[in-house]
Amino acid sequence: MDKKLNACREEVAYFMRRLYDQGLTTTSGGNLSVRFSEDEILITPSASDKGRMKGAEIGIMDISGKILSKFKPSIESSMHLKIYAARPDVKAIVHAHPVVASTFAATNAQINCRLLAESYAILGKLEYAPYRLMGTEGLADVVAKTAKYANCIIMKNHGVLAVGKSLLEAFDRLEVLETCAKMTLISESFFKGRTRLLGKEELVDIDRLMGRI
Repeated sequence: MDKKLNACREEVAYFMRRLYDQGLTTTSGGNLSVRFSEDEILITPSASDKGRMKGAEIGIMDISGKILSKFKPSIESSMHLKIYAARPDVKAIVHAHPVVASTFAATNAQINCRLLAESYAILGKLEYAPYRLMGTEGLADVVAKTAKYANCIIMKNHGVLAVGKSLLEAFDRLEVLETCAKMTLISESFFKGRTRLLGKEELVDIDRLMGRI
């Protein structure tokens, strides 16, 4: 068990470093977690250097929020726990503040997933969670409720969040979301009125290919 636990902690730390190295979050921003077992999650700590994170820093909590290892929990721990409760299929969560997607979170504009087939295939439908103060039960509640309807969430005036059946899948979704946000910004700024969007039938074909219908 210790070997499996240590390997999982190393993986969480690796993906946090990767998130930072790719400019998808800041030194102090963002948090990752993984459902280690039915009763336990592993989660990144608060007040730590995201670019140098080590496996030994990754904390352990039970699903009720009880701290099982020596660490300072992320202020968004409750949000992670409530998402896992709302979505039993979710095994990993990545929350970060990539610049372009987070800029959309601070506006009334929406990220367009219909520009590329890959974007829509990986992201599907996006949902937007209303603003609540960071680290509060109010934020945890609205994000967990929103997560019932999508795998990628834009948190108003805060950042973005992606879930998946693995850390790789959740990370991929967040990375593609930021790329999609960049493409939306470019197409709206330079090619407005000349952009070809995927049509309804094409979206249905993708949904069918991805097993969503």
